[in-house]
Amino acid sequence: MHTIHFTFEQKGLAPISVENCPEDDSILEVALKNNIHLHHNCGGVCACSTCHIYLNSGEDLVEELSDKEEDFIDRARNPKINSRLSCQCILLKGSGEIHVHIPDQSLIHGE
Repeated sequence: MHTIHFTFEQKGLAPISVENCPEDDSILEVALKNNIHLHHNCGGVCACSTCHIYLNSGEDLVEELSDKEEDFIDRARNPKINSRLSCQCILLKGSGEIHVHIPDQSLIHGE
């Protein structure tokens, strides 16, 4: 089981750590199950970029970046080298620590 540490760009939001995250859940699913607001306009099917996150560590604990995901990341606000879509970060078997930074979601239009 994994531990995911969430930090937020949006001011006033305290960091949150979620322990015992099961394999095969996405980072988006973990966030939603733990009342962490994370936009997901397409419902988590890799058809938009609203669930964009920065994966600061633990990239070896989630599925690899696909070409389709990379195309949508290019459309995200302020993409970086460690950008991912949380709906596509499926937790792999094993355990470890993942550090995720969520961009300021108040700047996303359309929801």
